[in-house]
Amino acid sequence: MANFFKVTPKTQKLGQQCTVNISRLDANGCGVAHYQQKNIFIDGALPSETVVAKVIEQKSKYYRGKLVEIVTAAEHRVKPRCQHFARCGGCDIQHLASEEQLSFKQQKITELFARNEVIQGRQSNNQSLKIKRELPWQTPITDQEWHYRRKARIGVQYNKKGQATIGFRQKASNQLVAIKTCPVLVEPFDSLFYSLNVLIAAVSGKNPIGHIEIIASNVNTLIIRQLVKMSVQDRALWLVFAQQHQCQIMVDDGQSILPLTTCEELSYQIDTDINITFNPDNFIQVNHQINTKMVAMAMAWLALTPQDTVLDLFCGLGNFSLPLAKRVNRVVGVEGVDEMVVQAQQNAQANQLTNCQFYQADLNNDWQSYPWKNETYTKVLIDPARAGAYKAIAQLVKLKIPQLLYVSCDPATLAKDSQLLLSQGYKIEKISLIDMFSHTKHIETMVLFVR
Repeated sequence: MANFFKVTPKTQKLGQQCTVNISRLDANGCGVAHYQQKNIFIDGALPSETVVAKVIEQKSKYYRGKLVEIVTAAEHRVKPRCQHFARCGGCDIQHLASEEQLSFKQQKITELFARNEVIQGRQSNNQSLKIKRELPWQTPITDQEWHYRRKARIGVQYNKKGQATIGFRQKASNQLVAIKTCPVLVEPFDSLFYSLNVLIAAVSGKNPIGHIEIIASNVNTLIIRQLVKMSVQDRALWLVFAQQHQCQIMVDDGQSILPLTTCEELSYQIDTDINITFNPDNFIQVNHQINTKMVAMAMAWLALTPQDTVLDLFCGLGNFSLPLAKRVNRVVGVEGVDEMVVQAQQNAQANQLTNCQFYQADLNNDWQSYPWKNETYTKVLIDPARAGAYKAIAQLVKLKIPQLLYVSCDPATLAKDSQLLLSQGYKIEKISLIDMFSHTKHIETMVLFVR
């Protein structure tokens, strides 16, 4: 005889409201509380707050909630300056006071370092003992927290009627928020959206524009990602726009970027008297003021002398290499992108710096056979992308360079890479936050290691 069992479905919490106390922020700046034996993540909530949230996602190990009401507000809660903050995905923590944003980011790095030390301890000793390391924090690099972003991509999306939405992605979505103004962008780009809406509504063709890149350097520049061939009439519209807004315009057709107006070469100044030229699709730091201070601090921390020979890995356009070259005997810069190596060489020549050479190499693959590796270096600076430099560092430690300065734009890969350096005889001499991306979860960090 068959036995039949009634399966009791899981208790569904979706749509239910709960009142919880926020204990901390997660790595993305999202409030975390405890509810029904699980963590619940509530965007917009801050530590020490009591809030009402609606459960919008239920997983085996956590819930996700939507903030409904703040019952008790945190001392450090502030009113977001941007009218689009609640929906736009560009900023994460505008509702948190600036000084507390820095504290949150510093704590995030400290926790990641501690977590990686636990993992390292388990791997080497088969134990779960937590290694306690006090990080030697220095004063963070800060500057103006608004109107700092000099490069950004403004999205363009069309509905079925061909009407365009112009703005940035919504939180956790590929859909755009229609932006009216953005206080993070440098002026006058912060208030350019109305004019762009008017112009794009007037251009011809079906869904003609993919996005618009903005760059503020020696000259304000717009790069139009054109999905169809630009008509004569549309060209005339953009030329009038350029004149009205005192900017130059380039067109990206997917194959190349060509000037629509008479265009100057793009450049920015660093270290008082060094001019860095770049192409529209080259990487540059988005915060010019912070970049200037970051370079100055790197020069100071390395305590450079005229006898030093410095290796600069992931050197890009020479953002660090050229200021280094002014102070030392010789600089060798290595970069993975051919075009940027050529640009760095040209920047050195234009600034009359003859003691620096640049080479192309994929630094996260084997580079032991390259001749520049065989020189004797007294100091090394690395500034990798978000993916970090673990494979590069695994080779770099063999050179036993006395001082290593690591500039990081991702705390998780920084923590992982740092453990490798610490295990190979380096110690952390200094560490500092770099407030490159105010009001966002993104973190830039500088760390000085010595053998």
